Amino acid sequence: MNKTKFEKAVYYFVLVSMLISIIYVIYRIIAAPSISNDGDVRTKSTYTLMLLQCIVGVVAIHIPDILEKHLKRDIPSFMVTMYIIFLYCAIFLGEVRSFYYLIPNWDNFLHTFSGMMLGSLGFSVITILNKTDKIPLNMSPFFVALFAFCFAVTIGVFWEFYEYLFDGLLGLNMQKFMLEDGIALIGREALSDTMTDLFVDALGAFIMSVIGYISLKYKTPLINTLRFRKIEK
Repeated sequence: MNKTKFEKAVYYFVLVSMLISIIYVIYRIIAAPSISNDGDVRTKSTYTLMLLQCIVGVVAIHIPDILEKHLKRDIPSFMVTMYIIFLYCAIFLGEVRSFYYLIPNWDNFLHTFSGMMLGSLGFSVITILNKTDKIPLNMSPFFVALFAFCFAVTIGVFWEFYEYLFDGLLGLNMQKFMLEDGIALIGREALSDTMTDLFVDALGAFIMSVIGYISLKYKTPLINTLRFRKIEK
């Protein structure tokens, strides 16, 4: 679909970063030890997680194009750009460059941001469900905002399902129940990452829902930037 030059530049930069990372990580999986007592030495399971995340990233970066073709609607450029930047921060910087361990609260920041993005997407979903280009003004602003909030929180919950399942199946550490050196956390500490993720997901969704509610209530131009427009043939 039609993309701005900036969106194209961001898309290709992130895609190339992911593809290079996949090649590098495959090499490291072959060379890395299965077990290490040195916290500075990454094991095969760590690189397997990176590989899985990078592959997911390469697939996920094309989801907006797939949705546009399937729904025959144009997704706002700024939403797509923010989504691609989020993938870069979460996968390349977070996993490959270890920002989750190096930068305090990096995971919390990303989950709050993703909650806001999913909240804004919730407002857009309303237009699709009602087969219109605009968010219906006859709907209660509170109902639309509540739907957007619930939509965002539900997606956040499903993401935690994904992390839990693949941690168990592949022996990964997406839920950060282990330290980087492989020491397993216990009790509330082991649950801390998952529960904090859910809390900040809800916080981001709540912030976006309030902003959307105010925009709908007082008919500000902001809400129009969240709509998916039908593609002109």
